[in-house]
Amino acid sequence: MMIRNYYFISIFLVISSLSLADTTLIKNINGYTLNNVGDLINFEALKFTNDRIDAIYPSTPEDVSFVDNVIDGSGKTLIPGLIDAHGHVGSYGLSLLRVDLVGALSESEAADRVLEFADSNPELNWILGRGWNQVLWEEGEFPNAKSLDDLIDDRPVWLTRVDGHAGWANSEALELSGITQGTADPVGGQIIRDKDGTATGVLIDTAMNFVSSKVPKPTIEDEKIALATAMQALAGYGLTSVHDAGINSQTVKAYKELATKSPLTIRINAMLSASDPLYQDRLAEGLFSSEDQTLVINSVKIVSDGALGSRGAALLEEYTDEPGNKGLLRYNDERLEYLMRVAMNSNFQVNTHAIGDSANLKVLDNYERLIRETGSRSMRHRIEHAQILRYEDIERFNNLGVIPSMQSIHATSDKNMAQDRLGEVRIQGAYAWRKLLDSGARIANGSDFPVESPNPFWGLHAAVTRQDRNGEPRDGWFPEERMTLVEAFASYTIDAAYAGHQEDFIGSLEAGKKADFIILDRDIFNIPASEIWETQVTETWVNGIRVTD
Repeated sequence: MMIRNYYFISIFLVISSLSLADTTLIKNINGYTLNNVGDLINFEALKFTNDRIDAIYPSTPEDVSFVDNVIDGSGKTLIPGLIDAHGHVGSYGLSLLRVDLVGALSESEAADRVLEFADSNPELNWILGRGWNQVLWEEGEFPNAKSLDDLIDDRPVWLTRVDGHAGWANSEALELSGITQGTADPVGGQIIRDKDGTATGVLIDTAMNFVSSKVPKPTIEDEKIALATAMQALAGYGLTSVHDAGINSQTVKAYKELATKSPLTIRINAMLSASDPLYQDRLAEGLFSSEDQTLVINSVKIVSDGALGSRGAALLEEYTDEPGNKGLLRYNDERLEYLMRVAMNSNFQVNTHAIGDSANLKVLDNYERLIRETGSRSMRHRIEHAQILRYEDIERFNNLGVIPSMQSIHATSDKNMAQDRLGEVRIQGAYAWRKLLDSGARIANGSDFPVESPNPFWGLHAAVTRQDRNGEPRDGWFPEERMTLVEAFASYTIDAAYAGHQEDFIGSLEAGKKADFIILDRDIFNIPASEIWETQVTETWVNGIRVTD
């Protein structure tokens, strides 16, 4: 009798679940996706049930009685949701709630923005912000605490550079840091000083900890607000998935609490930060995926060097524009190898930040040795940025099954200083997308937001044109490294999904995959490449649900 009751209950549950299924057809659309060999496919209708795609149709079906909901797409362009393979969601959310210095054209303009924000927020004990970039300033020099002191001397001010690898403090913050003339530079960092040995207010890489350690840490509720704010904003740009490049234990908890309450607004593929004191505890918890797959944790993020703009990228030879300086490595060889090995042995994908050619060489050497030792080639380990490479190292990515996770918009942002830093020879191996693609590597694209704008159409434009949004330089910056539009599209869709071990359910629009897609105000495949960056997203859908207004 109990078996019979169980049988009838099971049948009832199946019938109930079927009755709850909701099938939607979006017709009269100009749809694009990639097939399994990378060809661009055009279609006119998309059908999905709940969160899964049922079919795409080359022409709009005449009979639509087989669906619950019909939406007329009015001929608009529909593409798979775009994936940013390298961003910082929490930092972006906080940046939306702090001083925005992006685009400031002088030190004084940046300081004025800080004053305006401080005057508008008298309740804040610390004034925090990010986004300054001295390369955009006429003098091109690092800023000084004095320009902040002249405007704000009653509260500490701490402002991180656009790349996150340098910070600018006022004297109040420097005093709290405890830095004196006798304070030594930490391993992997530098205290910028004047000719008398006094700290000027700028700290590079690990030296930033002198000040950042004094900043009150966000509570978990603060983090959840920042994450939720960021995800909603990112959805507005047409991003349906982001690889969050390095989160600590508190952020893991914040994400999980949000995902338990309801599906996340967009998909997050989070990398555990190797600099977290509880790194190994998080590894011991194993891989994680929420039931709806909006939160996945299957990788780690390790930082091996600094950034090019602050001359922290580790180079094999000295900087062309600063003799004697070869940049900074964040870890000694033993520590870097240990952090990689423990992750691989825990079945986690290893994603290592490497910008300079020295850092990339070290990471590739470690990968070659450790992949063989751990048998983890199938984990698709990555190098984040892969920005400056020796010619002989370019071939190694495909040979080792390592993915270059790159940010096309970095090239057009860095073009004003990169050749000054590297000279005429090394620059040939920098931002080398075409050389990597031709060698067989599979590039995952992203933006590194909030270092850059998260707008993926700015990235697509940069990838295809090698120009900034003003059309400079006229023929493109090292135009031989351009991607085709289909290659760039793949790098933001199926190849980015592949880089996160998610190509089975996102990255293209086909039966069985998640209904993650966006609707655009123009056909990006039938406009001049120079106009791609102007594209606007009118609707973003995740799991078959519209998540933008």
